[in-house]
Amino acid sequence: MDLFAFKTLLVLLSFIGCCAGNVLPPGPVDAKLGTNVTLKTLIDKADFTVIIWTFKTDGEPIPVATQSAGGLQVNEPYIGRVSVNKTNGYLTLGSLTTEDSGVYTITTVSADTKTGDIELRVLVPVSDVTITSNVPEAVEHNSTVVLTCKAKGSFLKFTWLKGTTAIVPDGKHFAEESDETSSVLTINHVLRTDLVGSIYCSVANSLETEKSAPFNLTVHYGPDEVTITPLAPPKVIRAKSNFNLTCSARSNPPATFTWYHGEQMMENSGPVLTLEVIEKHRLGAKEEAYSCRASNAKTQRTVPSPAVSFAVMEAISGAKVSGPTGTLIAGNSTANLSCQATAGTVKTISWLKDGKALSAGGRHVFATDMSSMMINLLQKEDNGEYTCQLTNPVNTDKATYKMVVNYGPEGVKVDGPEAVEMNDIVELICSAASVPPANFTWKFNGTMTAVKTAKYSIDMARYKNSGTYMCEAHNDVTDKTATHTHTLSVKEEGALDEGLSDGAIAGIVIAILVALGAAIALIVYCRQKVPVESPY
Repeated sequence: MDLFAFKTLLVLLSFIGCCAGNVLPPGPVDAKLGTNVTLKTLIDKADFTVIIWTFKTDGEPIPVATQSAGGLQVNEPYIGRVSVNKTNGYLTLGSLTTEDSGVYTITTVSADTKTGDIELRVLVPVSDVTITSNVPEAVEHNSTVVLTCKAKGSFLKFTWLKGTTAIVPDGKHFAEESDETSSVLTINHVLRTDLVGSIYCSVANSLETEKSAPFNLTVHYGPDEVTITPLAPPKVIRAKSNFNLTCSARSNPPATFTWYHGEQMMENSGPVLTLEVIEKHRLGAKEEAYSCRASNAKTQRTVPSPAVSFAVMEAISGAKVSGPTGTLIAGNSTANLSCQATAGTVKTISWLKDGKALSAGGRHVFATDMSSMMINLLQKEDNGEYTCQLTNPVNTDKATYKMVVNYGPEGVKVDGPEAVEMNDIVELICSAASVPPANFTWKFNGTMTAVKTAKYSIDMARYKNSGTYMCEAHNDVTDKTATHTHTLSVKEEGALDEGLSDGAIAGIVIAILVALGAAIALIVYCRQKVPVESPY
């Protein structure tokens, strides 16, 4: 059917009268480029005489095919590409091109004439999905990043993803504009978190979905949260110890660090400032502030840390106590003790004797700085161990001195019996308080004996051993002598058996009285319990 005949037929149908009926389902119908598509109808029985399919885009309708009793007539340019089902009117169109997109109209001629329209969209496959950026790298808060997603295909819909989560534009921080083949995502004042993980552009039409390769953009930020560790170091650091300060900051790229003593930059780079470097700069004699500054070359930012303050002090070592080297005699000598250290800074000095603190007063006189002590005059109580304790904020060192004060003898006494029987063993023990220990000699009835020890022994007492025994104690250093006299009486055998003592006799009497009282009480008790017979 040529175009003139087709138009003539349409004019005739207009005179006959056409009405829109429920002939075609709602559209559109989407089909892929180069494939076949069938436009289905809602016709359930073949009660028509003619079926006419036409196509319209922007101009006049173009005849596609006519199915009548005489058969199927296909018009140019659909010859070889179109078929019509004469039972239900389905139109099958093959080898689709983009020019096939448009509105297809069916007209069925029977007792009443019906028409219907349906849109066919021939979709070009989605391909070549790519993302580009307006900048190769960004700076947080400063940069506006514009990402452009382009793709080939038709009827495209664009979706931006961060990982698997869709990016929802808010019109302010994230803004999106799209057209038929591209989408532009604008990130205003970009943040470091905006582009963490891969960015994807997903492009879809009704038939398929394609996703771009992962896109990553470096966002430079920082430094921020610049801190020093330890944040609160001791106020005084021990010299030559394993101490250091560490500076850290969140930054991309990683920050570079410079160190400051007060406001003066130090010749030290890197995140760690060691005590060795501080001492090398001859710093630390007093408590001073140290801080670091973190810099980022990309963001052009430099941020200082909080400052920490401390001093460096050498530990005390080589403590030594100097004291008298000569012989000390109680009541005659004076002692001077002094304390020094070979290294370190001494802040306080204290003195102890036998572990107990000493204080000024009486016979103890201390130097103003407590570095020396004088005892005047020495007494026997001054014997003992003296400790000098040197202290500063980083350590304590101490030294000891053994003081020996010679005295005595004093308090001489003899322990032993005053009376023994014939043939008894006798031991008399002499003792005296003395430093150094005293030497002992014994006299019997005024005559020197050969006994030179603290013990005077008699194996078998005889009457002749009765008499006066004198112990003489002598200190070779103090050159003092002290004596004590003890009287011994030797009696005949049995003479010392004095019988029971008064205490023993009293104990026996008390026991007898207690037993007698108990017996009387028992008799009374028994008489009360035994019944008395009546005389009647």
